[in-house]
Amino acid sequence: MVPIVGPALRPQTYLSALFIATRFPLGMVYFFALISGLAFGLGGIVVIVGLPALVLTFAVAWCFAAFERQLARWWLGVDIAPLAPPRPPGRSLLTRVRDHLSSAVTWKSLAYLLAQFPAGLIVFLVEVVGLSVTLALSLTPLWYLLDRLTYQPFDAQYHSLLLYAVGGSSTIEPRGLVIAIVLGLAGVVLLAWMLWVLDLVARGWGAVAGWMLGVSESEVRLAEARSLAAAERQRAERADQRRRELVVSMSHELRTPIASIRAHVESLTMRDEAHAVDPETSRYLDVIARETERLGYLVDDLLAVARAEAGELHLRVEPVSVAQVVHHVREALGPIARRQRRITLLEQLPEEGLPPALADAERLTQVVMNLVRNAVTYTPEGGLVSIEAAADGPAHVSLTVADTGIGISPEDLDRVFDRFYRTDASRARSTGGYGLGLSIARDLVEAMGGTISVTSEVDSGSRFTVRLPAAQAAAVR
Repeated sequence: MVPIVGPALRPQTYLSALFIATRFPLGMVYFFALISGLAFGLGGIVVIVGLPALVLTFAVAWCFAAFERQLARWWLGVDIAPLAPPRPPGRSLLTRVRDHLSSAVTWKSLAYLLAQFPAGLIVFLVEVVGLSVTLALSLTPLWYLLDRLTYQPFDAQYHSLLLYAVGGSSTIEPRGLVIAIVLGLAGVVLLAWMLWVLDLVARGWGAVAGWMLGVSESEVRLAEARSLAAAERQRAERADQRRRELVVSMSHELRTPIASIRAHVESLTMRDEAHAVDPETSRYLDVIARETERLGYLVDDLLAVARAEAGELHLRVEPVSVAQVVHHVREALGPIARRQRRITLLEQLPEEGLPPALADAERLTQVVMNLVRNAVTYTPEGGLVSIEAAADGPAHVSLTVADTGIGISPEDLDRVFDRFYRTDASRARSTGGYGLGLSIARDLVEAMGGTISVTSEVDSGSRFTVRLPAAQAAAVR
């Protein structure tokens, strides 16, 4: 008995009864509005007005579903998930429409709204009839007393059959009063039972609303995870962008003091005999000049990496004389290789001339210098490094840097162009390698439309070959 009486003592039960009473009128509005919109939209799909009508109908259905979701949360007290999972901002209109139409909640909510009319009519009739009968029975004692106190013989024909059965005179009879009280108690019991039934119906309705008007918990968690991942990705991209900007800015800033140190060292080493420095000081100045030059190359490499990652590596691809590039690199690095490592830098060019290559002259020079510096670094003292250039068929020009160094093991060949990869970390520390030169060379060559490859044999040396498209121009030397 207590489970049946319990709902009658809770205020939520009466809110649930009010919610059920609104199912029929609201369902009728939903049904006719959506059916009319869908019929008009589908019927006019072949003309211009059909598609806007369908879009408007789905928008109205979404508003109806949002209203029903809030109504179920307020009056039924159920916790319903959002109609759609959280989405990342900045999506296009087409993406939002596609997500809306592909969502299962869109179609479940539409079915929920259309089902309100027939289901609402049934529960509305059950509620109205049930509450009317049970309330009438519950108030039988009151009606009996009022009828006895206001009884007139001539209007007995207007009395109800129920009141006539419990007594038709002007006096309150015990038999009639007992019958009225019994009927009233029965009405109270039936009323409690009816409220219990309405509470069950409301609970079931709330469960259906929660399933049809909200995304599942797994979808919410998945959307939250995606949103968190997108936010973290954007944060990482912003941090990476700030890092690249910092590298570019610092690289530019470092060039000025490096150039100043280099200029002062050169002014000290180029003094005349009257103001010549002593041998020990000269040796220190050579070390400073050498390390300053290394630092300058490193800054140039870092700047090239930062620009490549930031998409700011702008190339001016045009016909370039490969022979002039080879001459320039040999004149710039030949004396340094001979002075620091006693390594001879050679150049080998064909006698009949070379066709110009399509490249950026400055970047091609940087590539060759990186390859030569790398070859000099890993070639023992007294070795040879050569720069060779030749026509590679009618449409390409090849440029090769070969050395007599320590070579590269087969397992390292596939990774020598990876950024910051060094075949021997301990040897790289002793020689000053940073693992950037070959990576930058590959990026620049590929940006100019060429390819770079390597062949090597341990203890016999390595050959790095750059292959560039040839320009349609006369051969030049």
